[in-house]
Amino acid sequence: MLIQEILFTPGTKLSGGTEKAGSSVVGQDLGTFVGARPAGVAATTDAPALFGASDVIIDFTSPAITMVNAELAAATGKALVIGTTGLDDVARAAIALAAKKTVIVQAPNMSVGVNALLALTERLAKTLSDDYDIEIVEMHHSAKVDAPSGTALGLGEAAAKGRGKKLDDVARRARDGQVGARPKGEIGFATLRGGDVVGDHTVIFATQGERVELTHKASSRDIFAKGAVRAALWCKGRAPGLYSMRDVLGL
Repeated sequence: MLIQEILFTPGTKLSGGTEKAGSSVVGQDLGTFVGARPAGVAATTDAPALFGASDVIIDFTSPAITMVNAELAAATGKALVIGTTGLDDVARAAIALAAKKTVIVQAPNMSVGVNALLALTERLAKTLSDDYDIEIVEMHHSAKVDAPSGTALGLGEAAAKGRGKKLDDVARRARDGQVGARPKGEIGFATLRGGDVVGDHTVIFATQGERVELTHKASSRDIFAKGAVRAALWCKGRAPGLYSMRDVLGL
């Protein structure tokens, strides 16, 4: 989807792509691989060469590979758009360090709608008192490997920021057994997995007598590719730094 979006977006040119060693995609023309016209570039395993041939690299890989790509971005001065989820503190620190030398856009979700939801969540958390309990419910397809989703955690961070808190200090990622009454100010997460669900996220603000719910449902992964390419175009002319999709969208 990323390749297709690049091929058909004005102002962009596909400069290459990498795959892990042994992949059947290596050596294939990336245009014909996605059912489009030949692009004149083939998939390789040579990440440094890809950085050398590109202005911006879009990274939807795994945390370990993302850290390597962040180092390559810093070394080459090339911009990097990161859509990888499941990043831990070590990976985040590596990305932040690389962003001192180049432009990096990193977001738990590249969808324009989800980033609007992030902004709304922060604002509503700031507006409502902690008499409103915050619960975040997410559902994804059965093959997703990380939980809660990066988007759900991003929503939790937005809610915590709205309340002037750090998410790690107020998060409850799971409940099982005799856990006692819900502490005031807690931000809870519920994770559902099944079928082919692209991604559903709901932020619930619940208090005595009323409940406010903010929901985003993705029906196609195209929205992530569109957002990532929009972020790549936005990188041109920016000063080195760590940016988010909310910066890209002016939120």
